[in-house]
Amino acid sequence: MAQVEATTERIIAADPETVFDALADYSGTRPNLLSEHFSEYEVREGGDGQGTLVHWKLQATSKRVRDCLLEVSEPTDGELVEKDRNSSMVTTWRVTPAGEGRSRVVVTTTWKGAGGIGGFFEKTFAPKGLGRIYDAVLAELAAHVEK
Repeated sequence: MAQVEATTERIIAADPETVFDALADYSGTRPNLLSEHFSEYEVREGGDGQGTLVHWKLQATSKRVRDCLLEVSEPTDGELVEKDRNSSMVTTWRVTPAGEGRSRVVVTTTWKGAGGIGGFFEKTFAPKGLGRIYDAVLAELAAHVEK
């Protein structure tokens, strides 16, 4: 099984604290940022950053739906890590300064991919698809905090 990685980033015209607080607000802001690829969203514990347990289904393709139960941690300032209890998937959100009143948000998702020919296709196409999904989330985040 090969490690698969998808990374997307965006510069947002808002300070890092505002951007991070919006991302970490799983009970208020976060559900409003999600694209149509996410369903059955539910905060099961916490709701604000560290210690949150959140559930959703992620429909990456018409046939591929992941049932995700994510534990949220904040290992360093400006970083949220979502570890899926149901798979090897880990998504890391990093918010850093990008000049006066601007932030760089980088979202990276990794998981152990399938082996063989299926793994080849997964490693080739899944990062692009997931990148598009998270690009849409980052666009919603920007629209929310740049008001």
